[in-house]
Amino acid sequence: RKRRLMHIFLVRHGESLGNINEQAYRQFGDHNVPLTQWGYRQALAAGRAIAAYLAELPRGQIRQLDVWYSPYMRTRQSKDALLEALPPGLVRSVREDYLLREQDFGLFTEIYDHAERRQKFPDEFEKWARLRSNSGKFYARPPDGESRADVAQRLRLFLQTVTNDVRDDNNDLIVVGHGVTNRAFEMNFLHHAVDWFERSDNPGNSDVTLIDGTHARGFRSTLLHKAEDRRTGD
Repeated sequence: RKRRLMHIFLVRHGESLGNINEQAYRQFGDHNVPLTQWGYRQALAAGRAIAAYLAELPRGQIRQLDVWYSPYMRTRQSKDALLEALPPGLVRSVREDYLLREQDFGLFTEIYDHAERRQKFPDEFEKWARLRSNSGKFYARPPDGESRADVAQRLRLFLQTVTNDVRDDNNDLIVVGHGVTNRAFEMNFLHHAVDWFERSDNPGNSDVTLIDGTHARGFRSTLLHKAEDRRTGD
């Protein structure tokens, strides 16, 4: 019997207020920054792209979806938009997992400008800058925060939750997360080296990365959907 392909759709949240104005992180707090109207439309388009892809699969390859999402406001709203765009009956379960949350920047949380970080926390900034220079961005931990290696470790924990579904060839997955967390998922799932993470970029808002394959034959990743930028055509 021919084994069915497993499909995992990694979706970064749509454009948030923080993506267009960094002051929003201070106004709302990082975990409560909402999507813009454009960001919600981006997430709707991502859901339609996933639905269109699944509609083209042979009948025997189509199965239900388990949707996982980060607890942050922008990922919850992106999940809602995806569910609005997907056909009724296609989704089996919708579950939140705190392991999918955004990277914790510690003292630098809600401060995204390097000059301001240096001004407010000069000693901590210099230490962090030396770590980035000597050890690489992947290992450098912001003061009281998480390195990208820390994020990759907790995403490995999350993978323990979903690996059995992959091995048993059960349902397909949608994971709605953040730029770094989605990359960490892909790195762990496909067993990429640290160098891959250092060289790769975060996906754009509402980009959809598809991981497909079987446990026996292996998996690969491709960019299924590139979200439209609001500046396109300006």
